[in-house]
Formats: sequence, structure tokens, C-alpha cells
Amino acid sequence: MARQAVSVVPPKRTAPAQEIVLPGNVQPFIASPIYSRTNGYLKKWYVDIGARVTQGQLLAVIETPEVDQQLQQSISNLNTAKANLALAETTRNRYQGLLQDNAVSQQDVDNAVGTYNADRATVEANQANVRQLQALQSFEKIYAPFTGVITARNIDIGDLINSGSSGGVKTDLFHISQPGTLRVYVNVPEEYSQGVKTGMTADLSLAEFPGRKFQGKLVRTADAINMTTRTLLIEIDVDNPAGTLLTGSYAEVHLAVPAQASTFLLPVNTLIFRSEGLRVGIVKDGKVVLSAVTPGHDFGNEIEIVAGLKADDQVVINPPDSIVSGQAVEIVQATLPGDIK
Repeated sequence: MARQAVSVVPPKRTAPAQEIVLPGNVQPFIASPIYSRTNGYLKKWYVDIGARVTQGQLLAVIETPEVDQQLQQSISNLNTAKANLALAETTRNRYQGLLQDNAVSQQDVDNAVGTYNADRATVEANQANVRQLQALQSFEKIYAPFTGVITARNIDIGDLINSGSSGGVKTDLFHISQPGTLRVYVNVPEEYSQGVKTGMTADLSLAEFPGRKFQGKLVRTADAINMTTRTLLIEIDVDNPAGTLLTGSYAEVHLAVPAQASTFLLPVNTLIFRSEGLRVGIVKDGKVVLSAVTPGHDFGNEIEIVAGLKADDQVVINPPDSIVSGQAVEIVQATLPGDIK
């Protein structure tokens, strides 16, 4: 019986690293809305969007007439309490001196000491109230919490400012971000998660910079797979001293992920689909052996095989549907696409 002629191809090892391209969100290293800690009306603002500010720089001033009046009243109450305390101290000292001469009773001395202690507590309470109102008054001036860029201004002169302490909606006065270093967050599919390690470098490409790459470094991962998306969240930091990249941009992140050991590439026309699972025909000693294989990534014309192949296997190309294990064949050598120079 004549042997069937078949073409065979050796498996091609995958590259030591495979580049994957994933979408990334460019965010500032630090970003924060700036709220007021006191209620009032905006008296003046000093910076607008795009302004570069330094930590501690004055951004706006709020008028708080109620707080100012409450502070004056509290200071007056404190002065009254101090005067009462001074009188109570004098009375206490006098009664303690008279007690030695038996000129007053012990009860009178105890009453004077109790009055002094009560007035001292009243002074301390009024001092705390004054400090609280002074702190609220200091919140009239809004300062930059860190060096950065103002990205939003949501108030104007005369606007009512609500701190939210009374249960109302807080007023966010400004938004500030620090774009000197950018954080790029990327969701890596679970199948690549084991190859993503801290310290790896990544290249960013943006539509507004065609042909240009920006290099970043993978600084941390979530160390957990998101159960909803089945992805691993990673953070890539990119130096941006000149502010070339804008926060909020969309970027394509290129990562070179190490390939798994002992993985191969085969043309898709070597696969045999059988009810018992995926198979390929391997020629051994002039006969075909149908071997089970485990597929990996599908690259279109080629497919990754992660298990079931060895480097010296001879795999049948375009196997007929009737091929079976043990069938005698005659080999016609073939090569992978792109191997012929």
C-alpha cells in the first residue's frame, strides 16, 4: 500500500520576550481638590487654571463675618472670665490667711477655693473656644498644599463658600495636580500577570506624539487579580519635568513580557480538531502519531503551543481529515512562513 505524502514543519520557539500593547491612563503623581474649612463669601482669588504654584502660596481669601464676630465675642467672654478668676484668686488667698487667725470658718474658705477652681475652668474653656475660632479665622486664607499646577478654578468673587460642616455640599475651590512625575495605570490581562515584575521598563506612545516613545518604570502592582475584569492593575511612573505629557491623556503602553519556557509557534493549518480535543500529527519512524496539545495565544496565521510539543518534533501541515495514529506516511519537508530568505 502506497504511503501518503505529507509536508511537515518543525515547531518554532517563541521569542524570549513578547511585547504586549495595553491602554493606559495618564494621571498626575499627586492630585487633589482644595476645599474650604470655613463658611463665607469669596473675597479674592489670586491664581487661575494653568498657574504653577508653590507649596504654601496664597490662592484665595474668604470673608467670614460671622466667624469674626464670634471671635470678638469669645475674646470678650475670655476677658470677663479672667477678671472673675483674678477676683476669685484674691478672695481665696485672703480667706486662707484669715483662717489661720480663726477669723473665718473652714466652710467660707472651701467656698472661696471652689469658686476659684470653677472660674479657672471657665477661663480654660473660653481659651479653647478662642483658639477654635482663631483656627476657623485662619481658614479664611487658602494656601497651596503642595507645588503643582492649578487645573480647575470653580469659584469667583462673591460666591458663597460652604465648608460642608452644616451638612451642605462642600465647595471645591480649586483642583491642583503635580505633573512632574506621572502615574500611568494599566490593567494587565491575567494570562500575562506572572511575567509582569516591579522594575520593568515600559514605553508609552501617544497619538499627539507620533513616532515618539516615552520611557517609564513599573514601580508597583496590585498583587491581586480583579475578579470582575480578570486583570492585574499596575502602576508605571514616567518622568515629566518639562510638562510635555498632559495629565488625563490616553496612552498605549508597550511591555516586553517574558515568554513562558518551552512554548512554540505552529501554523494554524497544522491543527486537527477532534471530539476528544485539539491534536497535531507528529511523524515518528515513518508513522503519524496524533498528539494532544495545549494552545496559548492566537496570533492569526500562527498559534502558540504551551504544552504537548518538543523542539525536534515534525508536525504535519494540512493533515487530511482521515489521518489516524499509526498511519504510514512519506515526508516532504516544509518550513514556517517567513523562514525562507
